[in-house]
Amino acid sequence: MPQGRYADIVERLKPEAAERGEVVDLDGRVLGHHPGIIHFTVGQRKGLGISGAGEPLFVIRLDARSRRLVVGPREALRTRIVRLASVHGEAVTCAVKVRSTRSPVPAVVTPLPDASAVIELLQGEDSVAPGQACVFYEEGGTRVLGGGWIVSASSGRANTSGSEEFCLA
Repeated sequence: MPQGRYADIVERLKPEAAERGEVVDLDGRVLGHHPGIIHFTVGQRKGLGISGAGEPLFVIRLDARSRRLVVGPREALRTRIVRLASVHGEAVTCAVKVRSTRSPVPAVVTPLPDASAVIELLQGEDSVAPGQACVFYEEGGTRVLGGGWIVSASSGRANTSGSEEFCLA
């Protein structure tokens, strides 16, 4: 088991994640600078090192390639569409959980031929980020049916016309 702080471990594996970068708003305007994206997570509000924005700002997205921390208002955290990788199984009605501390929420899960899936969160969910697990539960939220790893999340709507509510076991 690794010892030490999370940021120290990530910095050893990905030194570029500890490099200084820009803090930008949703329109790309530079609001300040950060000491490295390894110190931030989607949904974080405190410790952004910027002030005077007029409203509380949250981390909306981490852009590792450009070393940019994208911030915006709370409503910009609301996710409706989640794409998963490494998903297999058959269709059943279910709920999904994208944060370990939250209750499962109703969703439409659509499998794709490449062992991935698209999930439409019917009520939306805040602070969903790539790299997190998404777990599928039977209705009632007690029995785990399956899951996958989140590879992307957006606030848009999925094209699920003609599909039924189901999840992958």
